[in-house]
Amino acid sequence: MTRKQRYQFVIDYFLHHAPDAETELLYDNPYQLLVAVILSAQCTDKRVNMTTPAIFEKYPDAASLSKATFDELFPLIRSISYPNNKTKHLIGMAQKLQTEFNGEVPLTVDELVTLPGVGRKTANVITSVVDQQPNMAVDTHVFRVAARIGLTLNAKTPLAAEKQLIAQIPKELIHIAHHWLILHGRYVCVARNPKCDKCGITEVCKYYQKEVKPKK
Repeated sequence: MTRKQRYQFVIDYFLHHAPDAETELLYDNPYQLLVAVILSAQCTDKRVNMTTPAIFEKYPDAASLSKATFDELFPLIRSISYPNNKTKHLIGMAQKLQTEFNGEVPLTVDELVTLPGVGRKTANVITSVVDQQPNMAVDTHVFRVAARIGLTLNAKTPLAAEKQLIAQIPKELIHIAHHWLILHGRYVCVARNPKCDKCGITEVCKYYQKEVKPKK
């Protein structure tokens, strides 16, 4: 099987089984999504969704969040991983939105990465989810799943994996392919003991063919 055929199989499978895949973070607008994605670093979406309602109620927009003090915001974020840094990042992000972007979330990767707490992965999430731009956010799930299946080859960094994925996936599907791989990694192709018996793409998966099938 060629790499192109492997990609086509995986794409066809997810188009049929997960045509409406989307982020599990709850949000109503780009500002809320940006806050949620910053909080989600090394933290589960479930925990973030439990935390954000209180934040959005008290700070409904960048203008209000930009005026928050550390001591006011921190208690709302305490249950999230790395609360100290994320509290500082959120306030700094909101202040920069106010001073440089008229309180609006910019929708280019280059502009987004200038905001505190926003790296390339977060910027790719925002632009692909809000604007369906052909950007691929590579988190630990995407990095692991793409390598296991054989979609990426010898990709040592998230950026290397990102470049390989966007080179092979049709431009109009990149924004949803991000969710396919994340959700597959979250619920099926988990880090330890992947649930190969529940996976529909073992036929083309390099990991399954090499590590699992021979043992059966």
